Amino acid sequence: MDDQQFRQLLNQFRLSWDGYRKVRRGVKKRIGRHIQEIGCRTMQEYIFALDQDKDARQHCERLMTVSIGRFFRDRALWQTIENQLLPTIIKENRKGVKVWSAGCACGEEVYTLKILWHALSGRFQCLPELEIWATDMNPAYLNKARAGIYPPSSLKEIPEEFRALYFKPGPREQTYAVAERLKKGIKWREYHLLLDPPVTNFQLVFLRNSLLTYYEDELKAPAFQKVVDSLAQGGFLIIGSHEKIPSRAQGLLPLGHHPCIFQKKTNNHSHGVR
Repeated sequence: MDDQQFRQLLNQFRLSWDGYRKVRRGVKKRIGRHIQEIGCRTMQEYIFALDQDKDARQHCERLMTVSIGRFFRDRALWQTIENQLLPTIIKENRKGVKVWSAGCACGEEVYTLKILWHALSGRFQCLPELEIWATDMNPAYLNKARAGIYPPSSLKEIPEEFRALYFKPGPREQTYAVAERLKKGIKWREYHLLLDPPVTNFQLVFLRNSLLTYYEDELKAPAFQKVVDSLAQGGFLIIGSHEKIPSRAQGLLPLGHHPCIFQKKTNNHSHGVR
């Protein structure tokens, strides 16, 4: 499959060439196998088959998803979350905190947050109840996330004290399993980012390296606004370090010098990171 043929397929789903350019080799391999499995000889035949078969189209779209995950990916960001965002959220939401990991892939982001939440228990007498919605459109990724088994490469940025506390040897050689206590309070759900959010009033939403990277602007902008609308007043949104929010997005303020953290405007502007 050459790049022109791959672009034809991206156009069918209104996906962005710029988003896929650096990761296209692995995606092309998966799609190539699917093309052979359903007996197509050309890209035109394949696209026609996808138009005729809803299940094949859904399977193809899942094959287009990309999982690049490891624990504490972008260490400086997680330090800000630990030292500024989470303490602010905890102080202002004593009854409960809702978090959404939108495009959670294989779960590293979700479990990283749970590790930091547990670590904060020493700084707060009583933590609010934490409810995490972890969504992805690829059920294979969600199954891996639920299992919580990871290779050493996923753990290379974890501080040593956390590795000892929250991981044990996995069922297979050279794997690690997350501690069972980290799995509590997580709602793993299959979900497409172009649909309405699963629930609303989130205090924190992770939208890193998913919607803003892989979709064309005409789909990205309205879907992004739905994500913003799902935030509670004063809630925080985190995007990828190389991503930009759509120019038409409303209701967000950049958080100081952090290029990937935004806060939802409040009516009285009384909220804010301390």
